Amino acid sequence: MIITAQELRERERLALAPYAMHNSASRGRRYPETPHPYRLDYQRDRDRIIHTTAFRRLEYKTQVFVYSEGDHYRNRLTHSIEVAQIGRTLARALGCNEDLTEAICLAHDLGHPPFGHVGEETLNHLMRQHGGFDHQRQTYRILTELEHRYPDHPGLNLTYEVLEGVVKHDTDYDVVDARDYHPEERGTLECQLSNLADEIAYNTSDLDDGLRSGILDPEQVRKLTIAQRALTSLGLEADVDLRNDLVRYRFIRRLVGIEVSDVITATSQAVAHAGVGSLADLRALPVNVAGYSADRSEENRELKRFLFQHFYRHYRVVRMAVKAARTLTHLFDAYVSEPRQLPPETQRRVDMGGAELARVVCDYLAGMTDRYAVQEYQRLYDMEERA
Repeated sequence: MIITAQELRERERLALAPYAMHNSASRGRRYPETPHPYRLDYQRDRDRIIHTTAFRRLEYKTQVFVYSEGDHYRNRLTHSIEVAQIGRTLARALGCNEDLTEAICLAHDLGHPPFGHVGEETLNHLMRQHGGFDHQRQTYRILTELEHRYPDHPGLNLTYEVLEGVVKHDTDYDVVDARDYHPEERGTLECQLSNLADEIAYNTSDLDDGLRSGILDPEQVRKLTIAQRALTSLGLEADVDLRNDLVRYRFIRRLVGIEVSDVITATSQAVAHAGVGSLADLRALPVNVAGYSADRSEENRELKRFLFQHFYRHYRVVRMAVKAARTLTHLFDAYVSEPRQLPPETQRRVDMGGAELARVVCDYLAGMTDRYAVQEYQRLYDMEERA
């Protein structure tokens, strides 16, 4: 038995909520394509994202710790997979399109440069005279221009809804620029759930990595309201040792469950309260409908403040950030001052001058993994390194 695309569309019609994004209602692709016989559009988009060079490079791009700190900390690839897993759970529970949600989740960090947020801040500073740098805009450029997979057009030719989900990715660490995607419209619920999946993933995983690394003090973590909630629900003592691996695994797993369950309940209630009966109703709302309950929102704010103060600003993390900024700055200066140091295929993209050169260099740096950036720095500045 072969389940055809037509049968899959019928399953969507019967199974998805009225406010969900159906493949049959998609606004389509920039370049027309022949429909696939047994895959729907959002599944194809998800598959295309996974097969990009940019997606593979995420394995060696920093989440918080650079790759040399150890093999067990999150990187951008494992983070993206965790976001997709949480996103699918949210979408399934709320009757949304799982393939669309997963595609947005897997694509959301493709534009991140090496060395995490400090890498982005450094490139934005270096490009301040040439339009700046933002990882969301870079993600969009990767999907629409920089990945060359087809002879007839640049980019991946993804559907409107996946690209919309990327440009309307709205968290505390992202800046939305949806000028070409009806900024007056709410993003699909799949888009909104992807934003929350990202937030849940990085809050809980950063807490996990902070405890694993020894940077975070378990006693201070246990004082967090949401930590107390999780420990109580597990029936664990208030002074339980969060440095114990099995205890920490249970603790983080329960935190994820608390957050996910809260989003499902709160979003369902908000949809009902807003009287959303269709996708058009949802898009017409003045604010996003997906979110946390009031209590969980406050607990998450407390958690973010804690992570910022005790983890992201810890001297070990700051030292990594300073070295990363220095590395990217020196690489940028080297390539701009002498573009013939760039690989031939990169040189071919530029006429050796002006803002175009700076953007090509920025694209080249943004595409690097942490490991490659370190190696390239050594090749350019260490006389004993072979070019």
